[in-house]
Amino acid sequence: MLLPSKSIPADQALLAVGAQILVQLERPGSVSAVWERLQEWRTERGMRSALPFWWFSLALDVLYTIDVVEQRDGELVRKSRAV
Repeated sequence: MLLPSKSIPADQALLAVGAQILVQLERPGSVSAVWERLQEWRTERGMRSALPFWWFSLALDVLYTIDVVEQRDGELVRKSRAV
């Protein structure tokens, strides 16, 4: 599930979808706004494989678990990392 396999295409693996979500979080947005932006982004790039909302939600769970996103004032935001 996290990584591509025989049954999970590369563009649908949870880590890949998580990366796609992070691209959408260049600017904060509500969960539904980020979902819509992701759908448009995937369509523009010719990604025809279905991405159900529940899979999007699982990818968000992964991002929360690895502590790279958070919710502030009702919007999803990327966490900034001090290096």
